[in-house]
Amino acid sequence: MKAVTTGIVLLMALLAGCSKDSGTTAAPAAPPQEVEAKAPPPPPEPAPSVIPTGASLTVRTTNTLSTKDVKPGDTFSASLDRPLKSGDRIVAPKGATVSGKIVEADPGGRVEGRAKIAVQLSELQVNGKNLKISTNTIRREAKATKTKDAMKVGIGSGIGAAIGAIAGGGKGAAIGAIAGGGAGAGVVASTRGDPAMIAAESVLIFELRAPLTVP
Repeated sequence: MKAVTTGIVLLMALLAGCSKDSGTTAAPAAPPQEVEAKAPPPPPEPAPSVIPTGASLTVRTTNTLSTKDVKPGDTFSASLDRPLKSGDRIVAPKGATVSGKIVEADPGGRVEGRAKIAVQLSELQVNGKNLKISTNTIRREAKATKTKDAMKVGIGSGIGAAIGAIAGGGKGAAIGAIAGGGAGAGVVASTRGDPAMIAAESVLIFELRAPLTVP
């Protein structure tokens, strides 16, 4: 009986020791959590700017446009002479490429009528994109050539009078003057007047005929 009791005491002591060891065992450390580095969100894109109808576009032509060389439908190039703004924002800088078209190129009549040329803008390049634009029309007209024409007729009359005087005296001079004047008038009728032109580096101010949205 004593031996049984002793065995029970030893078993209880053994169990108590195991329970104590298991209670003091440290729990395994949790693995460190990885912190993901997130990039900051991109800044919001600026809202599109709307240039209203009636806004001015000041451009400088690249080449000379003349009724001798162009016809309706031809295109031409220019550049902004002043930056285009929407409030404080510059939507197109000075020097931005602008394209236009010839809408009229009338060389004028051989007897009456002066030459005329008319142009409009059609595109504006902004950030590598060509934006369609609608503007008013700018016209130029050739200068009158009445003085030149009168000189041609006068020269013809003088030459004719001189030849007539040599040939037949005073009466011949009168006939020669009439004939020479007719010849001079014929020269005027067979030649056109000066062409209408817009010189290179000309500064032209257009107005928008429709709003322009610039992204």
